[in-house]
Amino acid sequence: MEGRAQNLPHVLRLLLGLVVLSALMGLLMAGIAIPAIGAGGSATTSSVKAFNDLPSEFAVSPLAQQSKILSADRKLIANPYDENRIIVPLAKISPWMQKAQIAIEDSRFYEHGGLDVRGFTRAMVSNFSSGDVQGASTITQQYVKITLQENALRRDDKEAAEAAVAKTYTRKLQELKYALDVERNFTKEQILAGYLNLVYYGDQAYGVEAAAQNYFGVPAAKLTLGQSALLAGIVQQPTKYNPVINPKQSQARRNAVLDRMQFLGMATATNVAAAKKQPVAAMLGNRKPPKGVCQRSSQPFFCAYMMEYLQKSPQMAVLGKTPAERLKNINQGGLTITTTLDTKLQAATMRALTDAVPVGNKSNLGAASTVVEPGTGKILAMAQSTDFGASQLNLNVDQRYGGSQYGYQFGSTAKMYALVAALESGMPLDGTIDAPSASPDDPHSFTRAEMKGRCNSDKDWSVENDYRSGGVMPLAKATAESINTAFGQLVIDLGCKKVHDVMNRMGVHQGDGKPIYDSVASITLGAGTMTPMTIASSYATLAARGKYCEPTPIASITTSNGKVIKVPPTTCKQVIRPDVADGVNQLLVGPLKDSRGTAEGVWDVAERPAAGKTGTTNNHNQSWFVGYTPQRAASVWIGNVKVARPNGQLMTLNGKCFNEYGCKKSVFGGTIAAPVWAQVMKAASAGLPVVNFTAPSSAVLNGNYVPIPDVVGDSVDTAMGKLGAAGFRAKIGSRVDSSIREGRVAKTSPAARAAKGATITLFISRGYTTSETASRAPQPRQTIVPQPSEPTVGPQPNTKPTKPPKRP
Repeated sequence: MEGRAQNLPHVLRLLLGLVVLSALMGLLMAGIAIPAIGAGGSATTSSVKAFNDLPSEFAVSPLAQQSKILSADRKLIANPYDENRIIVPLAKISPWMQKAQIAIEDSRFYEHGGLDVRGFTRAMVSNFSSGDVQGASTITQQYVKITLQENALRRDDKEAAEAAVAKTYTRKLQELKYALDVERNFTKEQILAGYLNLVYYGDQAYGVEAAAQNYFGVPAAKLTLGQSALLAGIVQQPTKYNPVINPKQSQARRNAVLDRMQFLGMATATNVAAAKKQPVAAMLGNRKPPKGVCQRSSQPFFCAYMMEYLQKSPQMAVLGKTPAERLKNINQGGLTITTTLDTKLQAATMRALTDAVPVGNKSNLGAASTVVEPGTGKILAMAQSTDFGASQLNLNVDQRYGGSQYGYQFGSTAKMYALVAALESGMPLDGTIDAPSASPDDPHSFTRAEMKGRCNSDKDWSVENDYRSGGVMPLAKATAESINTAFGQLVIDLGCKKVHDVMNRMGVHQGDGKPIYDSVASITLGAGTMTPMTIASSYATLAARGKYCEPTPIASITTSNGKVIKVPPTTCKQVIRPDVADGVNQLLVGPLKDSRGTAEGVWDVAERPAAGKTGTTNNHNQSWFVGYTPQRAASVWIGNVKVARPNGQLMTLNGKCFNEYGCKKSVFGGTIAAPVWAQVMKAASAGLPVVNFTAPSSAVLNGNYVPIPDVVGDSVDTAMGKLGAAGFRAKIGSRVDSSIREGRVAKTSPAARAAKGATITLFISRGYTTSETASRAPQPRQTIVPQPSEPTVGPQPNTKPTKPPKRP
């Protein structure tokens, strides 16, 4: 009797369960509302009403899936994702896989209408017997459950996500009702495809395609019997049956699936026996485990740039208001993002860089290059010879997009901006500069007084030339040979503010987005810092005849269903006059063309017109060449990745070895960077028609110079008064042989014309013209009439070697 009394609650619970089960079974099998059943009394009626009140229409939202980042020629660069999932149709899933999943999860899948009666009855009896809530879910029910959970997670609704998988009767009843709706509105094939693309297969692989790639390195379409059985077995407990971390349990589960398939007639005994012979560990030999999105990209640095650009660029507001919202849309939306990257040019650029600087070198050497299209801002190539696994720092781009805070000093490439300012100020193309004489061992010092009010300097500025040079020289010669003192004098004459304004208009900024420091050294000789992408885009302004375009990597974006997302065009603006750009283009042909040009010999301008400028920084720490044709612009930086030693001493490139270019005693912009640029530009220009630069206008050729008053023979005071009254500034130069009375003005430089406000050098007569000149003691070098302004950091070697004839 005691035993019976103890079993009474169990018996009563079982009887009640059978009553409720009978009512539910009638309803669910018919797919209609539950009528009131007298045998259940009021409690049953209440439960039935509650069931009838549950929602019955099930909405299937698109699955979160990987987006695709493609090159301009539609080659895959990366698959951004939150969940490692690749959606495929049922036709691209192996029949073995379909059979294996049905065999182990729902063998009567094609027979039931969403509810497996036998399985459901067995589970319900067990539940009422033990008080537990067990499953026996069909594939349709599982599909419903996981879809509800997935949708809740995408809404960031954690409570709903937990409710979707809660072990309660209410959730189970809702799941059943939704399953009936799914079966009414979708085919079995659609349900199976949805399930196989949705379910989690462990090891961060969602859906069968990602799982096949992850574990076996094959697409889902090529899964074998054994592979299919292994995957199908994982679903029940993804961690326990993960073959990577639990191969023994996984193998036992695989074999159980194979046995089930044989029992159901889905696989022959021979096939099953053969599949069982292969150890699980041996099946994983070709696996492709998921890595970071960009770590597994063919172009990791460009991929990393793209991910940052998509989240942070104002142009990408079409993807969301905040970076977090954009990232969610990118990772879950199945977008197709086509970029402007040319994979052939990218490969050629990488080859050119690594020919000089191998990836993983032990010499602290780095190399980077960006190629852009003038007039559009399209980024055609972005490469660097560093190891992404060791450092994800992108040397080409700004800090905002994964680059450094500053970039690198850009040396004499800065001189281009002084040329623009000079021509804008009315200096003729054949204008001259009176360059103070200087050499490596004998620098010239521009004084504070000379720069006051012009360059905001509170100290003298010492400038070297790379060989002894100076005197009155044409603008073209100063440019081709990159004479530092000539450009120092030019910038001081123009005023640093004017040149700095040109830089700002042409897109120059540090890696942190701030303008470069407005010191005379930064403005004149590139002591400031900039990234390769920034300077390539800036120089492209000249190729586009004065139109600056913000660099952009975006060609198009489409949704998962093929709808085009309208992306605002990149910002382009005319920032300098076209005829001024034409004039600067003619001057910048000189470094490539002139016999003493700093990059002479690396490019045949007769075959395809091109222009550009070399750059070398203090201590030969960094080197550059930035050049362009009317259709392409490219920068090449080769330098020390770490700029200085712990004690602050700048590293040098001198004495280092550059792979195919050999070891170099002295390294300038023309030594390695210019030849590498030539290789990049040849690849960038392949197949393009030859286009000439536009000839400069007469206004630029002649400038707006005004006549200089005739002061020859005047006293210094009188001459200065005349020049000042005419709007010129004046300084006293050296003493020269002349028949003019001693102490009077013998000549001026310039002699006849100059821009209003320009500095006129007065050369003072010694008062004789005899051969005694050679025996005379030298006169003081120069006295400066107060005007210009500020200096700053020390000299910035330009791009010319130690002696005029040839670069090292």
